[in-house]
Amino acid sequence: MFTRLLAFLLSFSLAAPVHADVLPDLGDVAASTLSPAAERRIGETFMREIRWRDPAYLDDPEIESYVSRLGRRLVAASSEPNREFDFFVIRDSSLNAFAMPGGFIGLHSGLILAAESESELASVVGHEIAHVTQRHIAQLFSKQSQASMVMLASILVAILAARSNSQVSEAALAAGQAGVIQSQLGYTRAFEREADRIGLQALEAGGFDVRGMPSFFERLQRSTRLYENNAPNYLRSHPLTQERIADMESRVAQMRYRQVVDSPEFGFVRAKLRALDGSAVDVVRQFEASLAGGRADAPTRYGYARALLRAGRIDEAGRAAEALRKEAEPSYFIESLAAEIRLAARDPAGAVDILAAATQRFPDERSLQYALIDAQLQAGRSDDASALARSGLTARRDDGRLWILASRAELARGRHTAHHRAQAEVYALQGSLPAAIQQLELARRAGDGDFFELSAVDARLRELKIEEQEARRERR
Repeated sequence: MFTRLLAFLLSFSLAAPVHADVLPDLGDVAASTLSPAAERRIGETFMREIRWRDPAYLDDPEIESYVSRLGRRLVAASSEPNREFDFFVIRDSSLNAFAMPGGFIGLHSGLILAAESESELASVVGHEIAHVTQRHIAQLFSKQSQASMVMLASILVAILAARSNSQVSEAALAAGQAGVIQSQLGYTRAFEREADRIGLQALEAGGFDVRGMPSFFERLQRSTRLYENNAPNYLRSHPLTQERIADMESRVAQMRYRQVVDSPEFGFVRAKLRALDGSAVDVVRQFEASLAGGRADAPTRYGYARALLRAGRIDEAGRAAEALRKEAEPSYFIESLAAEIRLAARDPAGAVDILAAATQRFPDERSLQYALIDAQLQAGRSDDASALARSGLTARRDDGRLWILASRAELARGRHTAHHRAQAEVYALQGSLPAAIQQLELARRAGDGDFFELSAVDARLRELKIEEQEARRERR
């Protein structure tokens, strides 16, 4: 994985004109030699590897939907409200967040659990958004000579590799002359201060409590080896100093006080992450202790029901979830859990009923649509599943989850042309163009496609063959 990424990044250093100018002023992108399109392409390559090949990627539509809404709220309050961003979560207990080129922002699950308020979590997301809008990576690029770009590419790879494999990280750094990074640390601190300032502005404009930023960052500073990707000292991606915290506190003191109530979703996300962390037996005990201690809010009760389900105590989980559905405010988290419990109890029809009603109540929540299609397939309603997947794909052609579900639905229907066509799109999104082309060729030979479907297959096949030829030229 990391070797491929390093080779891809180095292709930019060899193909793009590089100038040995001094680092541009913060916020000045005119001198950058890394275009926004190139940034996005680099980020997409990283994201493809993470989403489809990194076991630490948290493939949870509910949690991803929440962090995306939180992120978009801050983007809307930023200096570039129309810029494209993608937000995702990594299953990792360390407190960290990182921004990749092109607007891809990752949050570690440990960071979400450590945040004591939604404003604290938003402060970190706003900080990372500022790194992107200010194009800090592009500015670093513009300062590098061609030889130094090898080092920068290695560092980008190593920051991700360090999370799970320190030996891979050290090898990548050695290949890129990592010792030079010490001379760049001053610029990194300058970028951090700018991201603090601009992130704080977005936090206030987005309607969050600005006190969340200095309070959370100060707590991070008191912890050991936190918010730095568990990397060696010279690879710390977010140098946190008392000077930065003092500057944040000074700015906050001049801002209007605002008391902000956390959204219900913030509590449900944290409860779900808690329920997924550690052994199932221990998690059940932890939630039982919270309930016995008088903490009986909806997220805690939700987490307890989910922990019971994870521990295989299906009947108890069902009773807890049904009580919550009756007594708590409506939530797609609760409805989705109730449906999961029905599926575990081998009642897919019951799950379909719950999810069908939930999608009517929460029509914009994609996680419910995914869950409903899956439940329909388990209930033997493949025609309904296919129709719902196709409907979603008309507006979201790059939705990998929907293509996977569509592929399953068409296979269940015995529609082999449509099945291979959908599977081709899955492989294309994964970056496996030869496999995607092979699936489309199988679709042409399947023998059950109509004229319009086969025409679409032929058109897509031509597109992917052109993409594969271009990719081969780049590799050469």
